[in-house]
Amino acid sequence: MTNPGRVLITGAAGFVGRHLQATLRQHWPGIDLLTPETDIRDRAALTTLIRETTPATIIHLAAIASVMQVAQAQDEAWQVNLHGTLNLGHAILAHAPTCQLIFASSADTYGATFRAGLALDETAPLAPVNIYGATKAAADLALGSLAPHGLRVVRLRPFNHIGPGQSADYVIASFARQIARIQAGAQDPVLKVGRLDTWRDFLDVRDVCAAYAACIGARDDLAPGTILNIASGTPRRIGAVLDEMIALAGIEAHVEEAAPLVRATDIVRACGNAAQAATALGWAPVHGWGETLTDILADWRQR
Repeated sequence: MTNPGRVLITGAAGFVGRHLQATLRQHWPGIDLLTPETDIRDRAALTTLIRETTPATIIHLAAIASVMQVAQAQDEAWQVNLHGTLNLGHAILAHAPTCQLIFASSADTYGATFRAGLALDETAPLAPVNIYGATKAAADLALGSLAPHGLRVVRLRPFNHIGPGQSADYVIASFARQIARIQAGAQDPVLKVGRLDTWRDFLDVRDVCAAYAACIGARDDLAPGTILNIASGTPRRIGAVLDEMIALAGIEAHVEEAAPLVRATDIVRACGNAAQAATALGWAPVHGWGETLTDILADWRQR
């Protein structure tokens, strides 16, 4: 696709949004990219935005995305993650019916289904075990119900994505921040951690952004309501990742489990099957694991 048309990103100022802007500009130099700060809970303002800009594609990232933040602000999370998303879907149907909506759902929607120990594909039942996953599952299903009414929605379910610029609310970024502080002499050589005996399917955020770009490129081939997992297919033990990061940084540190970081509902092993994304988008991760960890550590040293 030589010209993707006008593309609007909600939540463009966030971790993924900043990387996504760079990815889209790399794919399409001179792209007509809109990054408004409109509160998606404000239905009137959102409707006005869509009516006046009529984008060709909207990538909907805006959300309260930290499991801990959602647990502390549950009502707000439902308003943003579910009702804000519905506001967007209805505004598109009313004022930009040909617009492609790419929705950032989440692998957290699968929740308890991961207990089967399999690499889940898109047919796996949604069974969230935390409020964040529940809000995302509800929005995912709600948008799916609008597809038969004409909403050109693609629902991506990315697995845990990491990279430079991520908040220390997330596990790998938390490790990197502490390691950087230890190296700078700003923290005793003690790493506070949550559970290390869990396994997660990690992706470089830049690979996730490439999947969003690929959806734009394939917009005419993706049926309304399409669901695609974005995953590496390689689960990694959190404790082993911490050991790798310590070795990369060349430090010695004592590791302590901190009770506030341990969640009783944690799924032991999560892994995704992204074969459909490979077929539909020609997508696969390209960033090497060592490259990702090195870039995260370098980012935190600068910060």
